[in-house]
Amino acid sequence: MAEKTNYQPAYPLAPANGYPRSDEESANPDELRRKKRIKLAIYIAIFVVFQAIVIAVFAVTVMKVKTPKVRLGSDVMFQNVSTSTQPSASFDISFTTQVRVKNTNFGPYKYDSATATFVYDGVTVGEVSIPKGKAGMLSTKKVSVTVNVNSNTLQSTSNLGSELSGGFLTLTSHAKLSGKVELMFVMKKKKSAEMNCTMKINVSPNHELRELICK
Repeated sequence: MAEKTNYQPAYPLAPANGYPRSDEESANPDELRRKKRIKLAIYIAIFVVFQAIVIAVFAVTVMKVKTPKVRLGSDVMFQNVSTSTQPSASFDISFTTQVRVKNTNFGPYKYDSATATFVYDGVTVGEVSIPKGKAGMLSTKKVSVTVNVNSNTLQSTSNLGSELSGGFLTLTSHAKLSGKVELMFVMKKKKSAEMNCTMKINVSPNHELRELICK
């Protein structure tokens, strides 16, 4: 009677699909779950950090409320220029210009009506009304105004005579706008915009704006 011999392979049998098992497939199920939890925690941490960066950038750029700026425009058109140095120095000048309200916020700036004053040697020599309005998001509102300045209110004209003889006149202008910046249609913050400009006008031989400096 023939003796039966059991054959034992020298190496483990390969999987039926012909591919060796990966480390993850052969690992303990608890170890797999632990690795998945670690990966999930890493993804959540990355997402939280990304969201924090987005919120910080949004708060610094979009939600930060900046003070609007109000300035006189340099495009001045003279309509009447009358000056005299004898027997006493005097002037009567009319011109058109623009009051510009620059809003750099991500929301409109609504302001109330105001008055711009023009001053010579500490004395108000002219005024102009600025009607209430709105400067849109990231835009500049341009308001055309007609200004008349004269020397009727001056008590002393000694400095004026020297300037007019030199062919120029120096005026300063001031205005303050009060209003609110609106963000995201819900947030409103009060902001005041101030204008302080110095303008030098040529009164002879040509009538033109020589210099305009605004702060």
